[in-house]
Amino acid sequence: MIMMNEKIRGAAFHHIALKAADFDKSLAFYKALGARIDFEWGSGKDHIAMLEIGGGARLELFANGGQEYVPNGRWVHFALNVDNVQEAYECAIAAGAKTVNAPQVMALQSTPRKMTLMVAFVEGPDGEVIEFCKTVVPTI
Repeated sequence: MIMMNEKIRGAAFHHIALKAADFDKSLAFYKALGARIDFEWGSGKDHIAMLEIGGGARLELFANGGQEYVPNGRWVHFALNVDNVQEAYECAIAAGAKTVNAPQVMALQSTPRKMTLMVAFVEGPDGEVIEFCKTVVPTI
């Protein structure tokens, strides 16, 4: 039986984000494991690709990662797909999370299609960054 979240309606795993030291090598690796590019944006050190890895899960691959230690390691954040970003954000803040980025609409100049998302980022008790996201306008 699948557990339904009673605090944040529609909450489900969406993606985890990884800073890659070698973007092209990491992209090739995940493609070899069966992942496919759902959409991507930016270029060079700002290149980001959202990879479908199966079962509805995604890996957001960021260029310009390094080998040094940072608080979240190479993981940038993990994301939850939610019905209402504002409600999820408020629930997290009420539970003691700190604001990283308040809810906002992000229109991505992505290919092969443009995406518009509503997102918010909070920091959990151990410094982990959590993104709440909802696709507002998927276009082809």
